[in-house]
Amino acid sequence: MPRFLRPAAVAPAAAVAIGLFAAAPAAGDEPVVSSPHVIAHFDLAAGQTPENVVTERGGSVDVTFASARQVAKVTRERRVRVLATLPAEDHPRTSLMDGAVTLGLARAHDGTLYVNYATGTGRTGVWRVPAGGGTPEQIAQLPSDGLPNGLALDERHGVLYAADSALGTVWRIPQAGGTPTAWATGTALTGLPAPASGFGANGIKVHQDAVWVTNSDRGTLLRIPVGADGSAGATETRATGLTGVDDFVFPGHSDVVLAALNPSNEVVMVRPDGVRSTVLTVQDGLSNPTSLAVNGRDLFVAGGAYSTQRDPNLLKARLRAHFARS
Repeated sequence: MPRFLRPAAVAPAAAVAIGLFAAAPAAGDEPVVSSPHVIAHFDLAAGQTPENVVTERGGSVDVTFASARQVAKVTRERRVRVLATLPAEDHPRTSLMDGAVTLGLARAHDGTLYVNYATGTGRTGVWRVPAGGGTPEQIAQLPSDGLPNGLALDERHGVLYAADSALGTVWRIPQAGGTPTAWATGTALTGLPAPASGFGANGIKVHQDAVWVTNSDRGTLLRIPVGADGSAGATETRATGLTGVDDFVFPGHSDVVLAALNPSNEVVMVRPDGVRSTVLTVQDGLSNPTSLAVNGRDLFVAGGAYSTQRDPNLLKARLRAHFARS
């Protein structure tokens, strides 16, 4: 979520010109992404602005509705069911945002969900939702002046990583709950001063013994190695020029990334050498894409409609067979 705009002050979305390089041709002329179509339309007036998405076994997906403070399931039959609603905050003072919002989402193998909730109060932090839905429980408190945005789970080591957009920090939190640690900091993770949005670290994933993070203001994709003792190594910049980048996903086991460029309504493929190409656009149904998830050859893209102010949705597309993973 590079920006969260007040509905009354939203201007019509404008395309943002981004210089893109051509990717290598697909084997057999098969496109990287094909057959995009919107599988769920959400209610903007009800705060159903999808911010993060994770997949479930069987084809369903779970999303956070930022403004509604909810976690919801979208079934294969395209029905929407609310799994949990985070407690209301009477006097939110959320950094960079208007109101209390649910942001990053991670799912454990047993179906337990973890969600970032930002309020500007003591409720800011990571919350746990039981498998199948139920009453959410706060398991870690994060600084009230921060904005815990993206969330990633490393079940092998029993830890969560939260990307704080306001404080330019990656927090490391025990999966069972407890005291967070400021795992990684530095200029590469911070936002830029006004007139920029102030959003720094945003999307986050654990991949190949490293934590990968996007920085929205700086338009970068970063890689932070995880040391043998769990400590953070030196931050590496793996791609630049990703204007307004939000969340991202690894569609396979390589370092190829699909990233959501929120303001320009694009999903781009970024190769390990930093070369990138557009694979989805507004013509495919994107409405301020915020996050992506992959299940086999199925690619899901959530669109929060923050600046378009029309048709927050969930889009589904088909990945090239080369990227298919279990």
